[in-house]
Amino acid sequence: MPPGEENRAREFYGELLGMNEIAKPAELAKRGGCWFASGAVQIHMGVEADFRAARKAHPALRCRDYDGLVARLGEAGVEVRNDDSIPSVRRCHVSDPFGNRIELIE
Repeated sequence: MPPGEENRAREFYGELLGMNEIAKPAELAKRGGCWFASGAVQIHMGVEADFRAARKAHPALRCRDYDGLVARLGEAGVEVRNDDSIPSVRRCHVSDPFGNRIELIE
């Protein structure tokens, strides 16, 4: 993510996706960024001065309440792009506030 955007990451990953922010080790915290966890999954948002969004490579997250999450994202103005290219798998793609692609799977 771009420098100084930790609060936007907290809003998206913490409030919208419902992940818990976890403390970074002290040495790494000096670099900025923030980490989030849900169950065994962690997402580490690092800071890059010359940031470029990951629009192709992406994490895929299984959701306990897929319909609720997709509805919450839509209500918050996040574009939800449904993808039915895998038979019998409900999934969609969204972008975080920085343009990084995230796949959500029911």
